[in-house]
Amino acid sequence: MVQPLSSISPPQNNSCRLRVEDLRFLVNGPYTFVLKEGECLGLSGKSGIGKTQMLRAITDLIPHSGKILLDGVSSTTFPAPLWRSMVTMVPAESFWWYDIVGDHFSAEFDADSLQGKLAAVGFKEDVLNWQISRLSTGEKQRLALIRGLCNTPSVLLLDEPCSALDGYHTALTEALILNYLQHNNASVLWVSHDHEQLQRVAERELCLEKGGLIEKTVERRSVSMEK
Repeated sequence: MVQPLSSISPPQNNSCRLRVEDLRFLVNGPYTFVLKEGECLGLSGKSGIGKTQMLRAITDLIPHSGKILLDGVSSTTFPAPLWRSMVTMVPAESFWWYDIVGDHFSAEFDADSLQGKLAAVGFKEDVLNWQISRLSTGEKQRLALIRGLCNTPSVLLLDEPCSALDGYHTALTEALILNYLQHNNASVLWVSHDHEQLQRVAERELCLEKGGLIEKTVERRSVSMEK
């Protein structure tokens, strides 16, 4: 069942974590929606419709207009680096500046927590000593997610976080994200072309169109850890 977003009341069981009002970017918009505290919200839409650009607009990486508020406070209140540490985008294609994996993780990060996250998505401890050049696309994708989680953001914006992963590592990654959401009372906006994945992880799903958003009913399924 598909209904216009304007006809649907947002869930009332949680307070609002991220509010987006009349967001416009490039030739897209306006878009208005809320991401509830502790919620995983799916975002789907045709290729090229602007899903990635929406995430980039929310994190102030491209010009945009409208209001974006975190826990009721405008994004314009914060310096851009601080905003992006609280509202963190994990892109589908990650960027790496140093030759060694471990150099991308601050010494300030809790070592035990970092190792736990690495193990949760299938890495051994020595991965921090690996050369970036030896990483597969899927390994980069999982490491980029962990790099984003290490700042303990309030909101995660995930752009196809499992697009290069096999079924087993997809299940591990989904479980890590949902565990982070639960234990940190964080919120997630999850872009995916995989409707079955959004049924596993999301409480609601929005479909992006050029001039607005459509809300779709989600039948929540459990995350499987089977290989």
